[in-house]
Amino acid sequence: MARNNEIPEVNAGSMADIAFLLLIFFLVTATIQTDMGLDRKLPSKEPTPPITFNERNVFRIVLNKNDELMVESEIMQLKDLRNAAIAFLDNGGESQGDNDDCSYCLGARNPNSSDHPKEAIISLNSDREATYGTYVTVQNELTAAYNELRNRESQRLFNMDFVEMEQRYFDAETPSEIKKVLKENIMAIRDLFPMQLSEAQTNQIK
Repeated sequence: MARNNEIPEVNAGSMADIAFLLLIFFLVTATIQTDMGLDRKLPSKEPTPPITFNERNVFRIVLNKNDELMVESEIMQLKDLRNAAIAFLDNGGESQGDNDDCSYCLGARNPNSSDHPKEAIISLNSDREATYGTYVTVQNELTAAYNELRNRESQRLFNMDFVEMEQRYFDAETPSEIKKVLKENIMAIRDLFPMQLSEAQTNQIK
């Protein structure tokens, strides 16, 4: 009996559909890693002159290439940075310039530290070889210091955390009339503790 040498054909008509379904499956189930980032406005291309302030109103932070932190010329652990920044921002020293004494400040009133939150500047100098993760963590700790003080004042004035207030304001489901009130409250709290975080050069004046 003669053997049939013909190779049977494989029906591949539905392979494209199967591949498409598998592609959809992996797109839906795959976890995409989100990179850490910072919500910061990029500096202008135009050259800016050095910023000049009284030295007591500048909180100097240096991050070296070994990810070591130096705050006010002293080595500091990253876990202590937030409290140190809060103590500086909330110091409320003697009145200088156009700003009155800080009536809402609860700090030590150290005459060698910041005069007023509106004059307090945090200066961060980061080495180019420092790891990005540590740089982001430093920025997050400084932001958390501002938020902690803003939350305190927001609770005192409006019985609501500042962070929660911002979340409600940016929520698309929040009615416009409520957003208007929230915006006014947010601006009032930001005015009490303005975020003045600088990576520009600062010059000391007497």
